Amino acid sequence: MMWSLMLPLLLAGAPADAPLPPAVAEALAKAPSGTRIGLVVVDAAGREIVALRPDERFVPASNTKLFTTAAAFATLDVAAPDGAGGATVRLEGRGTPTVVLAGHGDARLSSAPDCRVDCLADLAAAVARRTRAVRDVVGDDSAFPDERWPLGMSWNNMEGVYGAGISALTLDDNVVTLTVRPAAEGTAPGIISDGYYRIENVATTGAGGSPKTLTVERMPGSDLLRLTGSIAAGTSPVVLAMGVEDPARRAAWRFAQLLRAAGVRVTGHVTVRHRPLAPADDAALSGTMPAAAVSAPALERLTPPPLAEDLRQTNKTSQNLHAELLLRRLGSSGSVADGRAVVDALLARAGIARTSYDFADGAGMSSYNRVTPRATVTLLRWAETQPWGAAWRATFPVAATDGTLARRFVGTPLAGRLWAKTGTLNAANALAGQMTTASGRTLTFAAYANDMPGGASATAVIDAALVAIAAAY
Repeated sequence: MMWSLMLPLLLAGAPADAPLPPAVAEALAKAPSGTRIGLVVVDAAGREIVALRPDERFVPASNTKLFTTAAAFATLDVAAPDGAGGATVRLEGRGTPTVVLAGHGDARLSSAPDCRVDCLADLAAAVARRTRAVRDVVGDDSAFPDERWPLGMSWNNMEGVYGAGISALTLDDNVVTLTVRPAAEGTAPGIISDGYYRIENVATTGAGGSPKTLTVERMPGSDLLRLTGSIAAGTSPVVLAMGVEDPARRAAWRFAQLLRAAGVRVTGHVTVRHRPLAPADDAALSGTMPAAAVSAPALERLTPPPLAEDLRQTNKTSQNLHAELLLRRLGSSGSVADGRAVVDALLARAGIARTSYDFADGAGMSSYNRVTPRATVTLLRWAETQPWGAAWRATFPVAATDGTLARRFVGTPLAGRLWAKTGTLNAANALAGQMTTASGRTLTFAAYANDMPGGASATAVIDAALVAIAAAY
């Protein structure tokens, strides 16, 4: 079914390759003034049935994870236990040794009291079996060069969980939490924390029924959290989460706590070992693929579960840190450039022109990222022909069912019938994947909205357009 009605306002100056059904044009017309929308929809035979700005470049936000996770499925052994990524511990020096906790890119290392798999406490127990005293506790993340934040990420995201520092030594998702409990009206609320950050508490306990306005801030480079706002008396505690700036130091600090709990005396200090980024970490500069970092013999190594489980979490919940670690694990040096080279090679095999995309990170927090709707659809369709394609698609959120789509498309014909990766960033919304139409056809699509004014969202517009397309075809 083809339609001739066009959308003059949205199409002005940007001709489409395929016309829009009237209901789709009506849905897109409700976008905030100034919004630029790109939309490509392809049927199972490869025919483009909708193409709006198909080759214009858009900020893809977390749609970037599609490209990173596809490269992970294509190049890494995601089905086997993740022995290569597991954290290790080793002892250095004679007498009272220095203990070195080293990371290798595992995203799931945990220090939670109820941890059962991939537990930091197991490494502390290994040290306790060998010695009852250590000097310094070192957090070593030199398996990757020190690139804690992607180019093009807004600095104000550094303090939040979406912008937590990226490190080969990652613990508890590189996040710390504060639990804020109301006290008597007019007094400062109580705070429960693990003590890693200093806290300045200038918040108040408000009258019962008053709104919660708590915020916690940390300036880049500071170890001081400043709690402001109000929490109503008699209400439930509020948990606030903050991203960690130096994950290796945080992991070593927490490891020292667990060593003491295991009966090991710590006589020295908590320190870190970072590896500065060097020209050799970029094959485009060095002329050869950089060699993998050499690891020293370990006293104990953890073996996390298969990466397939982490890939599912990465796409379902749009986990930024995990996507960034996957990008760094793609290449031999652990650098962003090395990982991007692997993504580039994959997209070349998929037949995607290099001019149709640019990626500065693996998760989508960078405002430097660009991709065309047609390039994304090309990747989605090419992946269907690959041995890993079905497993990759199974990591996508499902409409009205799970992940970041759990609350979208509820009560529509696409509930449970659309599998897609979401994306949200300042003035950018994205959705790309596959859907089953009312007639039972499978369509592949990529929808991008950029340049919405004043922080407005185009998510509802994109969803309505896709519902209309599913009804029309």
